[in-house]
Amino acid sequence: MIRHCKLIALISQKGGAGKTTVTMQLAAGLAARGHVVGVVDLDPQESALRWAESALPDKPFPATVVPMAGDVDALREALNDFVRKRDFVLFDCPPSIEHPHALAALQLADLAVVPVVPSPPDLWSARAVERLILQQMDRNRALKGILLPNRVQRTALSGTVLEVMRDFTLPVLDTPLYQRNAYAQSAVTGSSVFQLGRAAEAAQQEVDRLAAAVTELLS
Repeated sequence: MIRHCKLIALISQKGGAGKTTVTMQLAAGLAARGHVVGVVDLDPQESALRWAESALPDKPFPATVVPMAGDVDALREALNDFVRKRDFVLFDCPPSIEHPHALAALQLADLAVVPVVPSPPDLWSARAVERLILQQMDRNRALKGILLPNRVQRTALSGTVLEVMRDFTLPVLDTPLYQRNAYAQSAVTGSSVFQLGRAAEAAQQEVDRLAAAVTELLS
C-alpha cells in the first residue's frame, strides 16, 4: 500500500474514554486546517458512522466515514482505494485491546492516540493500552504513541492523575480536551464543535491545538 496518507488509530481499553468523540473532533479539526480526512469505523457499534449519518443533508460531516472489518491483510486491502487523495485517515477502534480490529489498526498506523479520562480506573486501563502499543512499536517501526487527556475537569483529582500520567513511557500531549457540553452537542447534530458557532469557541480552540500537535508529530 503506497501512500502519502497518515493513519491514526484512536484506541482505548474500555468505553467511556471518549474515543469516538476524539476521533470525530480530531477529524473535523484536521479538515478545518485544509486537509482531506477520512474516518474508518472499526468498532462493531459503529458509533462514528451513526454520528456522521446524523448530519443534516446540507451540512455533511467534514470527513468521509466508512465502516470496515477484518484482519490486518483485509484492512490493508480495503484501505488501498480509501487512502487515495486523503491526507489523514483515522481509525475509531473497538474499546478493547484484545479485539482483532484494534490490533490490525496498530499494525498499519503511523500514530496511536490513547484518550485518557483523569480518573484512577481509566489510568489503570491506559497502562494496558500503553503496553500493547509499545509491543506493536517493536513490530511497526513507523508507529508512534501518545496519551491524550480527555474530558478533563478542573479538580484536584484530575490534576493529580495528570501528574501520574507523566510517569508513563508514552508522552502526554499538552493539548487536553476539557469536559464541555459542546462535544456532546455536536454528536447529537452529526457535526463538530466547529459548526456550533461562537458558543463553542473554547472547544474549537482545544481541538485546533490538538490537530496542530498531531500534524506536527506526523510531519
